[in-house]
Amino acid sequence: MTFVVGPDGDIRDVKVLRGIGAGCDEEAIRVVKSMPKWKPGKQNGRSVNVQFNMPINFTLK
Repeated sequence: MTFVVGPDGDIRDVKVLRGIGAGCDEEAIRVVKSMPKWKPGKQNGRSVNVQFNMPINFTLK
């Protein structure tokens, strides 16, 4: 997954980098979008947008 953490800590622009299908991609997007606010990145003392890549592993049974 890749997404952007905005200056206010909100998560946006959520995308799947390498999907596996079977509804797992949609579920991963839903979970990432429902995460609480993050601490924003800082540059020169100001909050800025930061792109973040997060691996998500599924165990299918």
